[in-house]
Amino acid sequence: MAQTPTYDQQFIARKICVMIPTYNNAGTLGKVIADVLSYTSHVIVVNDGSTDQTAQILELYPQVAVVSYTPNRGKGIALRTGFKFAIEQGYDYAITIDADGQHFPDDLPVFLQKVEEEPRAIIIGARNLQQENMPGKNTFANKFSNFWFYVETGLKLPDTQSGYRLYPLYALKGMRFFCNKYEFEIEVMVRASWKGIKVLPAPVKVYYPPAEERVSHFRPFKDFSRIGVLNTVLVTIALAYIHPRNFLKFIFTKGNFRKMLREHLFNKEESTSRKALSIGFGVFMGIIPIWGFQMLAALALATLFRLNRALVIVAANISIPPCIPVIVYLSFLMGRFWVKEDATWVLFKKGLNLEDIYLNLYQYITGSITLAVVAGILAWAVTYGLLAAFRRKKRPAVI
Repeated sequence: MAQTPTYDQQFIARKICVMIPTYNNAGTLGKVIADVLSYTSHVIVVNDGSTDQTAQILELYPQVAVVSYTPNRGKGIALRTGFKFAIEQGYDYAITIDADGQHFPDDLPVFLQKVEEEPRAIIIGARNLQQENMPGKNTFANKFSNFWFYVETGLKLPDTQSGYRLYPLYALKGMRFFCNKYEFEIEVMVRASWKGIKVLPAPVKVYYPPAEERVSHFRPFKDFSRIGVLNTVLVTIALAYIHPRNFLKFIFTKGNFRKMLREHLFNKEESTSRKALSIGFGVFMGIIPIWGFQMLAALALATLFRLNRALVIVAANISIPPCIPVIVYLSFLMGRFWVKEDATWVLFKKGLNLEDIYLNLYQYITGSITLAVVAGILAWAVTYGLLAAFRRKKRPAVI
């Protein structure tokens, strides 16, 4: 039987290493290292404070670079420590593979091919989540993670929790990360995407042993809690800053605004009423007082009502930071119709009490809803009128 050919030349040419973070995986680590070595000799093992036979196993592979420390500090620290070491050794890329045996080293060429096509992208090994022995909680957690990754970045990935990845280390230089455990793999994807680094999938195989043989260091309550806190922070930053920033960058990039108008606003395949309704609804959602959830709600409802999602999101960006003070002030003015006493300036009173706060909040909420309805209807009417006039002007004359 012919020996599996080595891919060392490709690893050397691209300055790629394979990184194996491990914590108490003595039962599978040796085979994982041996299998990876059949593809490349550029292997780094990060021993994250293991207390089993890991050290003795690593002694059997003197050709492997080892980074060890104690005590155990979590996968995020293991990866961050490994990345720093790899950069010091002159590597530009690191392919991370789990030490528990669930990943197949024969998928390494998939990453080598992908890096040739996209040299500045994070490549995520997308697993088949419907295969035998896949834990149900993993499937749910992955869908949950995919959803929040989409909210935070606007990108869709089939598997955001896979640990089989290729990282362009040179592109991540200068970035400071904060997460220490499993949630690091979410942080690095989202923040890299915000920086303009592509995050792309590549299909890989996965092996999940039967439940009685499975070893996992994932702590459901603690780790899900940490991931939940991280997603809360990332969603807040995305909705308050990243998405408005990207929108403004898109609008003011030469040719983009005209292209967007041509593809969505002046698209002949879509009715005038649907376009106008999309813009009117977007303006309404941009003003309605559900700060922090406007874009998410707008996107979900636009999908539900089969509106033009691009136009809805563009119109909802009426609530970008420079416009917020104007919207808030107009909301208070509109709220005067619903209160007996104007509470616009009540916050500047001395001796503020709960009743004053209630009046102020009541005037703002009723006013912002009124403003949202009025502005939405006005945007719908103006858009409908302009599009109808434009289409009449474009209609060829009958001879």
